[in-house]
Amino acid sequence: MLKRVDVLLITLVSPIKIGIYENNKLIETIESEKKSSDILPLLFDDLQKKYQPQRLLYANGPGSFMAIKVAYVFLKSYSILKKIPLLATDAFYFNNNAPIKAVGKLYFVKVSSEIQTQKLESVPESIFILPSVLDDTEFSSNTEPLYMIGAVG
Repeated sequence: MLKRVDVLLITLVSPIKIGIYENNKLIETIESEKKSSDILPLLFDDLQKKYQPQRLLYANGPGSFMAIKVAYVFLKSYSILKKIPLLATDAFYFNNNAPIKAVGKLYFVKVSSEIQTQKLESVPESIFILPSVLDDTEFSSNTEPLYMIGAVG
């Protein structure tokens, strides 16, 4: 019998990160520098031989439109095909609420619970980390990608 786990993806930046969680605790980490569209099918083929995913979770933005779109389409399809719930949260959960690069000097920032864009002259590097323990209250069944960008000026 395969171990029942939750699979969490952060595909907004390279390397993409996949966390395998048992009872909300991180038990395995997978990273890849390859493109999400190339590597996700291969990684999930390997994962389903080792584990039985019970939930899929992902960072639904903000960030790279293409990375968000690829992750969403792949996970939504997999979720429907395997009849597994898909949940999402914004990327700020994984980078300690640090600004996330948008375009030029524009960055996504989270003020209270609202995501906005702000022009910043200098910004610390935004590092995304798989949490050692998942907080279920941070995830929602509203999984549509956060495609957002303020007016470029």
